[in-house]
Amino acid sequence: MTGKPHAVILAGGKGTRLRPYTTRLPKPLVPIGEEHSILEILLTQLAHCGFGQVTLAIGHFGNLIRSYIGDGTRWGVEIDYTKPEEVPLGTMGPVLRILDQLPEHFLVMNGDVLTDLDYCDLMKQHRQSGAPLTVASYRREERIDYGVLRTEDGRVVEFTEKPTIDYRVSMGIYACSKQTLRSYPPGMPFGFDELVTDMLAHGTPPRDYAFQGYWFDIGRPEDYDRANAEFGLIRGSLLREANGS
Repeated sequence: MTGKPHAVILAGGKGTRLRPYTTRLPKPLVPIGEEHSILEILLTQLAHCGFGQVTLAIGHFGNLIRSYIGDGTRWGVEIDYTKPEEVPLGTMGPVLRILDQLPEHFLVMNGDVLTDLDYCDLMKQHRQSGAPLTVASYRREERIDYGVLRTEDGRVVEFTEKPTIDYRVSMGIYACSKQTLRSYPPGMPFGFDELVTDMLAHGTPPRDYAFQGYWFDIGRPEDYDRANAEFGLIRGSLLREANGS
C-alpha cells in the first residue's frame, strides 16, 4: 500500500450493449476521440487527483486490458488486477473478493464513464461525513410527450400536460468504507442495487454526492458516437493534467 487513495475500477463486463464496438475490444479500451481509451482517461484523472493505487477488476478480455495497461508506470500509479471473473459478480462482488487488500476508505467506479468529477473531493466528503457509502449522483430531466393522468377509483383526479420529470441517477462512482461491506460474503454475485436496498432496509442510508459537471455513461453505440463527437469540447476538462492545471 502506498498510503495514497486507492481506486477499484470495474472493467470486467462484456459490453454487450455497445456492440459492434466491443466485438474485439473490452469496453474500457474502446478509443475516445481517436487518442485515448476510456480507461486511459480514467487513469490520467486518478493520477492527477493523487491516487497511488488502482485495482482493475477484470473478466471479459481481461488479458488485453492487462497487456495494454501494464503496471501503471505510464500514469505514475501502481496497478494490480483481480483474478478474472469466471461468472459475472455484479458491481460489488469483485470488491468483496479483495476487501482485505483495500484501505478503510476507497473509491469504486465503473470503467465506462466519462466525467470531470473531482474524485478527491468525493473521497474527502465521504470521510468527513462518516457515511457508510457515498454515491455520486447526477440530475436528469425527462420530458413526457403526453398528457399525464392520475386516477383513483376510476376517476381522473389530476392532469398535467407534457410534464418534465426531474430525478437523480447514480453515476457509477462510489466512495466506500470497508466496514460497510464486511458482513457480505465474498465469491457470490452482489450488485450495487442489492447493497443500497439492504442498507435502506437496515436504516443505514448512503450519502448523496450531488454533481453538476460533465458526466456521460457510454453504454450504447449512440452514446459512444455522441461522446466522440463531443470529445473536442470536453477534452480540456477531462484531461486537466494534459493542460497543466
